[in-house]
Amino acid sequence: MSVQSQARTSVLSRSNPLAWWWALLTLVSGVNIAVWCWLFYRFHAQAAGTLDSRAGAELLLCAAYVFGCAFRSFLPRADVQRICLFDTWLSSVVVGRSVATVAELCFAAQWVLVLQQLGETMGAVTALNAAQVVMPLIVIAECVSWYAVLTKNNMLHGVENSLWAVAFSAVGIGFCRLLFEFDGVVRGILVVAIIGIAGYLAFLITVDVPMYFARWRAKVSDGTTRLRPLEGLREVSARCVVTHDLAEWREEILWMSLYFSAGVWASLALCVLKFPV
Repeated sequence: MSVQSQARTSVLSRSNPLAWWWALLTLVSGVNIAVWCWLFYRFHAQAAGTLDSRAGAELLLCAAYVFGCAFRSFLPRADVQRICLFDTWLSSVVVGRSVATVAELCFAAQWVLVLQQLGETMGAVTALNAAQVVMPLIVIAECVSWYAVLTKNNMLHGVENSLWAVAFSAVGIGFCRLLFEFDGVVRGILVVAIIGIAGYLAFLITVDVPMYFARWRAKVSDGTTRLRPLEGLREVSARCVVTHDLAEWREEILWMSLYFSAGVWASLALCVLKFPV
């Protein structure tokens, strides 16, 4: 059997490095789901009426992100390339992108709730202003992402992730403003969050956004024609092409691994924060 035909078989061989990567993604996602279930039990084991409404909202928003990321881990796909690991009707871009959109909006909403609670607690206008700009930026980013996927325009993915960078810069500024308003554990949590946001921004600026712009330039140079949105919609409604060729997945592995692990851990961490009111 040729290398190409092996890459497109529906069975993912254990000797393929992608099998180990996928196994790790599914393991991490399974643990993340277990942690969320533990949090759900912990919150609802409290006496009736003692659960703060914002804590409950955080838990529900976190569920959308945890389970959405788990779905995308179990059935990995690359949207613009129209490729996936497994041949199933769920491995279509329109399904995966829809799940991702809901999950990412819920993730952004979690940060907004935290900023609002902290800002209201300490009367910090900077944090409240940051909370107001995050969701509009992420909504625009999701619209740009859909257009990028439909038209196969990687430049727009670079724009999308740049908008995420701006949104989380606002979150970081809000947290920096709040840093010295709290003592002890809460201040430590804010420091960890600020460091995490700084690392995320560094990754976007140095790795993720340049990758998409490099792909866009490569497509422009080889004369590849972008799709019209309606053409793209018909294309993304079909199943993706199954490929187990490591070369086709190499650039996706890093960001997916971080997204489905550290990103979800951040979402879970937001659920357990308990700030003074």
